Amino acid sequence: MPLPDLSVAGLGRLLARRAGLPQGGTTVYRGLHTTETDGLFSLDLAGDVGVLSLYAELGAAQEARLAADCAAAAAGAELELAGLYLKRRPPEARHLANVAREWLSPPDPVWGEARDEVTALELGVPFVIRPGADLSLGLFTDARPMRAWVQAHAPARVLNTFAYTCGFGLSAALGGAQTVKNVDLSRKVLAWGQENYALSGLPAPDTDFLYGDVFEWLTRLRRRGDVFDLVVLDPPSFARGKTGVWRSERDYAALIAQAADVTAPGGRILALLNHAGVPATSFERQVEAGLLQAGRRGRVQTRLAPGEDYPQAAHLKAYVWALD
Repeated sequence: MPLPDLSVAGLGRLLARRAGLPQGGTTVYRGLHTTETDGLFSLDLAGDVGVLSLYAELGAAQEARLAADCAAAAAGAELELAGLYLKRRPPEARHLANVAREWLSPPDPVWGEARDEVTALELGVPFVIRPGADLSLGLFTDARPMRAWVQAHAPARVLNTFAYTCGFGLSAALGGAQTVKNVDLSRKVLAWGQENYALSGLPAPDTDFLYGDVFEWLTRLRRRGDVFDLVVLDPPSFARGKTGVWRSERDYAALIAQAADVTAPGGRILALLNHAGVPATSFERQVEAGLLQAGRRGRVQTRLAPGEDYPQAAHLKAYVWALD
């Protein structure tokens, strides 16, 4: 497949448009988005490391050339990279993740020096980034405005579900929340989240990092009578679990119903959906159906979108719902 006509100079100009992000205390961000590269690739930056994600199949020589071009473009934009990692993201990647992990996410850099781990900043907050560990680096940078909203509006009690490395929980804690619970099905990413808390000098007791299935924990919390002033929902668009296959376009309403059961009167739900194929109107209808199922009423209070490093991005929807 031929590469799009994006010269090193052209890539450098795109990278230079993000100059305000590192100047404002953000050193982990999307340097090149797919809307700027004909959908072929994206480039994420984290400190002095780049991560090149491919969304179409290229030959080895094309991969190497593209990596070298991105490194040269970064240098031209006064962003000196020490190393650059490769992620292959074909449409079937989610089905291959457990059987072709090293092909999808080679552990060694495709260009330059290895960086097993870097500490990068988001709006001044440090995060541990592991560029070669997996398809995901440790932080989903398209959700930066949503984490900023949480930090600015953190109430007393926050539940962060599908927590990954606990960025939303950390934002809530930094915003002054008194109780923050992070729930995820991976012990590894919860421990990673505790590292992120430590970087900000925050206590991270194991009791605030709940290992297990989110749906089971929502049921358990409801039975215990626990309620929260803000519930953050950031589920995958697709997943296989003990109870079958989760598809966000089909199952989000049921998740909303469970979340509403543990949302305090007058509380809020921050609902995120990362699925380009689901229109915003369909997503809103799912949330409304879930609230109705739970016997709650709510309204959209705030609509959030990815930052300026994701121009014309339509994949991520994020709404703050205020409940009765």
